[in-house]
Amino acid sequence: MSEPTLDILGIGNAIVDVLARADDAFLAAEGLDKGAMRLIGAEEAEGLYGRMGPGVESSGGSAGNTCAVAAALGARVGYLGKVAEDALGQVFAHDIRAAGVHFPTAPLRGGAPTARCLILVTPDAQRTMNTFLGACVAFSPADVDPAEVARAKVTYLEGYLFDPPAAQEAFRAAARAAHAAGRQVALSLSDAFCVERHREAFRKLVREEVDILFANEAEITALYQADFEAAAAQAAGEVALAALTRSERGSLILAGGERHEVAAAPASVVDTTGAGDAYAAGFLAAFTRGLPLPECGRWGSVAAAEVVSHFGARPQADLKALVATVPGNRPVSTVLG
Repeated sequence: MSEPTLDILGIGNAIVDVLARADDAFLAAEGLDKGAMRLIGAEEAEGLYGRMGPGVESSGGSAGNTCAVAAALGARVGYLGKVAEDALGQVFAHDIRAAGVHFPTAPLRGGAPTARCLILVTPDAQRTMNTFLGACVAFSPADVDPAEVARAKVTYLEGYLFDPPAAQEAFRAAARAAHAAGRQVALSLSDAFCVERHREAFRKLVREEVDILFANEAEITALYQADFEAAAAQAAGEVALAALTRSERGSLILAGGERHEVAAAPASVVDTTGAGDAYAAGFLAAFTRGLPLPECGRWGSVAAAEVVSHFGARPQADLKALVATVPGNRPVSTVLG
């Protein structure tokens, strides 16, 4: 078996993010549920975009953000995701490659335009996401190159991509290719509302194909329809490694008989967009280096703290320097009997 030439290969919705500030009155006027992610059509996307305030645009999507943050930490990263052959598609491709991420997916020709996510950030730092998937729904098993998957130590799947049936098949194709090459598969549940829509399909994927599971408290409890501790125990019984985030309460890492509680890194919260993406990036960047699990959690916490400290989901500080200098609270580790 050949040595991997990538640490992480992300697969997800290739989306151009548009972030803008908004107040609660704007959300109420638009009929939006604060903190939620919803899918919208092209016409609604155009209308909401026109009513939003000034925005910041960048290549995004959950797995795209994770890949960019991991690359900033020195990981070797690739990404598979579908954009259209249009101006926004070119922006996405240039932006993610400029972040140091290998992006080989061919653009969609003659179909829907490149996806965009309209993200409204309220003064309490909550983000409300309105996503037009566009070309993303065209991602299929044909876009999963087994050779690209085999290059990576870990293939990282984004739960948001799970909506289109063809993408679900692409996930399974990628997982099969990864395991055939002796690699690992990671899944981020991404959003509790997404889990609610596809609970049984997610449960099947987790049981049969996933080695590493990332989820926040709302997502893991939605998946198993249980309280946090019970849901965490169920996850630990189904995957080799679970990294579960709990906002200011830090994260819980479960692997075999080990339980590690990792404190959140100090942060001044401005915008929570991309916090979970950054945590997964830090964790996997450390994990693929072979670092101990509590240290992987610390890297994740440091990356997440940096991302929430400013507007936007991409790091603005030197993450390599931060993980080297920001002290972590001593993790609480237990070997479970």
